[in-house]
Amino acid sequence: MKIRGDVFWKWADPTLHHRDHDETLDNGTSIEVEVRLSRTGSTQLFFGVYGPTGEAVHEEAFDSRPGETMTRALVWGVGRARQIAVEGPTKKVAACV
Repeated sequence: MKIRGDVFWKWADPTLHHRDHDETLDNGTSIEVEVRLSRTGSTQLFFGVYGPTGEAVHEEAFDSRPGETMTRALVWGVGRARQIAVEGPTKKVAACV
C-alpha cells in the first residue's frame, strides 16, 4: 500500500478523469504516474516513486505540460519515475511545479 505524500494530496482531484500507470520494479520499488486534463484543458502530470514498504521516496506534480498530449506526458512521466527509482531522487519529496 502506498503512503501518499503532500504532493499527491495537493494535486489530487477525483472529479477529473485521468489515465494512470502503476508498476513495481524488480527491487520492490513502485512507481505511479497519473496524467489528466485540467478544467481549462492543460495537460497535468503527477508521478510518485514509493519504496518497498510503500513510503513516498519522491513525488512531483506539474500543473501544466505545455505542448504535450496526455499520452506524451504519461510516457515522459513513466521514464522519469523509472530513472528516479533506479538512480535515486535528488530530494526526499519534491514540491508541486
